[in-house]
Amino acid sequence: MQYLPLYSEYQARRHEVKPGITGWTQVNGRNALTWEEKFDLDIWYVDHKGFVLDMKILLMTVVKIIKKEGIAAEGSETMPEFKGSGIRVRETSDG
Repeated sequence: MQYLPLYSEYQARRHEVKPGITGWTQVNGRNALTWEEKFDLDIWYVDHKGFVLDMKILLMTVVKIIKKEGIAAEGSETMPEFKGSGIRVRETSDG
């Protein structure tokens, strides 16, 4: 909640879906990602969500738990605090 006022309009789109126990960002790097990478992955999920993708995320989550990947960012136990990054506009490609 403390980050909400810091989000750009683009970054706030991550809240267009309800939070869950796992997610696209978590299985694609989790805390090893920068905040900008996390926002891009969250918005990608918002634009592509569906049953098949959700099943893929659940399967990938099991693998990540077993391998213990992406738990901490470099130099931090988890993730550095988000301090805002200004307005960010994502390119129109499906990347």
